[in-house]
Amino acid sequence: MRNHAVVTGLSVFALSTTAAFGQDIRLEIVPEADQLESVLENSSLLIALQDDENPTPQDYVAAARADYRRLLTGLYSEGYYGGVVSIRVDGQEAANIPPLDAPDRIGEVTIRVEPGPRFRFGRTEIAPLAPDTELPEDFAPGKVARAEEVRAAARAGVEAWEAVGFAKAEVAGQEIVADHPNERLDAAVTLAPGPRLRFGTLTVTGNEDVREERIRAIAELPVGRTYNPEDLEFAATRLRRTGAFDSVAFIESDEIGPDNTLPFELTVSESLPRRIGFGAEISTVEGLGLSAFWLHRNLLGGAERLRVEGEISGIEGEVPGITGSGGADYRLATSFNRPATFRADTDLFAETELKREDEIDYKLDQFSAEIGLSRYVNERFSHSAAVGIITAREETEARTRDYTLLTLPLDATYDRRDVQLDAKNGFFVDAEVTPFLGVAGADDGLRLYLDTRAYRSFGETERLTLAARGQFGSVLASDLAETPADFLFYSGGGGTVRGQDYQSLGVTYMDDFGDGPVTARSGGKSFVGGQFEGRFQVTDKLGAVGFYDIGYVEAEGIPDGDGDYQAGAGAGIRYTTPIGPVRLDLATPVTGDDAYESVHVYIGIGQSF
Repeated sequence: MRNHAVVTGLSVFALSTTAAFGQDIRLEIVPEADQLESVLENSSLLIALQDDENPTPQDYVAAARADYRRLLTGLYSEGYYGGVVSIRVDGQEAANIPPLDAPDRIGEVTIRVEPGPRFRFGRTEIAPLAPDTELPEDFAPGKVARAEEVRAAARAGVEAWEAVGFAKAEVAGQEIVADHPNERLDAAVTLAPGPRLRFGTLTVTGNEDVREERIRAIAELPVGRTYNPEDLEFAATRLRRTGAFDSVAFIESDEIGPDNTLPFELTVSESLPRRIGFGAEISTVEGLGLSAFWLHRNLLGGAERLRVEGEISGIEGEVPGITGSGGADYRLATSFNRPATFRADTDLFAETELKREDEIDYKLDQFSAEIGLSRYVNERFSHSAAVGIITAREETEARTRDYTLLTLPLDATYDRRDVQLDAKNGFFVDAEVTPFLGVAGADDGLRLYLDTRAYRSFGETERLTLAARGQFGSVLASDLAETPADFLFYSGGGGTVRGQDYQSLGVTYMDDFGDGPVTARSGGKSFVGGQFEGRFQVTDKLGAVGFYDIGYVEAEGIPDGDGDYQAGAGAGIRYTTPIGPVRLDLATPVTGDDAYESVHVYIGIGQSF
């Protein structure tokens, strides 16, 4: 006769906890099983107790008595269902020590675990299943019978029903049987989908200054439509994106409403309406940069955002070997954003900017304004379109001119980074297309810019991260001499090639501005750049970085190889703070006449890209 044992303590929704390993507790696994050591260490309250200050003998006894079940659960998680656990406190089995009669002192605690054979799945059943349900690949006959695979299969089954409108789907029953003679685990899970539901009435609570009708418009919960958990997540994301709320939570009713509807309560907690911030960045080439902003998150009571920011950069900056390296730059900007304009996923924005740039090749006084709409297709992808005007006075060695442009800036962003300020994995793409019409003093043309970034981490703790950034820019249709100076591209400095002088790589050309041929220097109509970093997390707070940057600039809008390139390399450190890593980079040029002869220092907050 086949011997069957029913496995207890295995719930498809059970969660495990982790803890640190303490050296004072002896853990013996007989025979040795490397894959189990960390699992059992993380399951044991006794081992975790070593991190506590001054634990008492009573604490040890209580933890030991609780560890029997916890260690068995750890064994189940790796497919061991015939394990034997012995926990001895000074030679006495912990299970035999009365809970309230602990010894006065404890000298030695030994945990002995005999895992037994590793089981594999025999029968694996879960039903009924929604159409297109994708169960875990490892929940199948012949696979290692890890308990988590049963839980994962149950979750997948429930979530598949929820995705097609069955919001109250749940696990109705389970039969988990360990066949010890055959070292096999049979698992059968029964699901109860319940009725298909529609979004019901929505109640809003917690708001004080943001009007309820605006909250409803921003969230746009599709009342009356078939329930879909993604709609709930999108609604919550739209509310969080405004910045007006510290927390957003949709709470579904325990009871089904009339006509198979599911009522929801939306609870929000509003953020403080006003916020100020400051920033600083310094390098030995570009000098000191200071910035500050003032933000109102709920200007008109509808989660409208107004931001005023100012910036001074290039303070005491110098570019060795270049005459007229430029002075300080000034910028004052305002931006207004109104969420849920025309539709929930579309924001109205208006921006103005007044700036003065004192660069190596030009001085620029400029005012710009634009108004447009941005649409969030999903959490990762957004795009925007606007109309704008730019009016400016530009001074170069060759001439001084005034110009006015009408612009149509278009932008699209796709962001799959896991963490924006310090990404470990994922990628980021930003594409800008800006047609411009020269109303006076400038040509018509088209400016393109593409910024791509990719990240990949390695190892179980992901201490090593490889990061790469690629940039491409081009100006088409407009003549080089007639293109606004700040539309052109340079290489050199923190944003392009560290170690090279700021904007040290441009182009030189001949032109006739009415007084005969003149030799002029400017940015190029095309640019290609690459930045490559290897980041290693030495400790929880301290990281080391090695990097190599390269940049290429050409006078023509479509690169054909006639331009020049430069490169720089260096190393740096990162110190993790709550607002992002503090960055210190040391870089040197690796091309040019001064290759390896100078060192530039860059300090800032956040990764370089």
